[in-house]
Amino acid sequence: MASATEAEAQTKPFSVLFVCLGNICRSPAAEGVFRDLVKKKGLDSKLTIDSAGTINYHEGNEADPRMRAASKKRGVEITSISRPIKPSDFRDFDLILAMDKQNREDILGAFERWSHRETLPADAHKKVRLMCSYCKRHNETEVPDPYYGGSHGFEKVLDLLEDACESLLGSILAENSHLLDS
Repeated sequence: MASATEAEAQTKPFSVLFVCLGNICRSPAAEGVFRDLVKKKGLDSKLTIDSAGTINYHEGNEADPRMRAASKKRGVEITSISRPIKPSDFRDFDLILAMDKQNREDILGAFERWSHRETLPADAHKKVRLMCSYCKRHNETEVPDPYYGGSHGFEKVLDLLEDACESLLGSILAENSHLLDS
């Protein structure tokens, strides 16, 4: 017979947090692309999806209008509101995906600082991975920040995110087959 914790894990949605610097370009786009993919597969009740930034400079703002426009052309709506990463994210999310290596360092640095003040899972640092580690069709190791570039930068980000999100969902489902149960 399954323990209460195992049973809870079987019914609790799998949770994914996408993180970039300001939470106005890359991470809200990743959230939007992943939400769209998950919804098309009919799995929206099985996954919790959110995004955050390593800084709070844009807190409360919508995503960059250029990113929203580029994603809308692909049929993906970005509706998230910027927020900074917080200590509870290390408890609440099963996977935390950084858009680049600096974001990953900043997330792990925050975890280190917060773990001295709060009770956080000791192995929470293992939840932090690079988004491009899921790419199959692209060789980039980081999702570049398009903020200071032209429209081609936003398109490149979406290309990488679409690639990574497909593989990410496949990986989550392979490791959590109970999500496919009705």
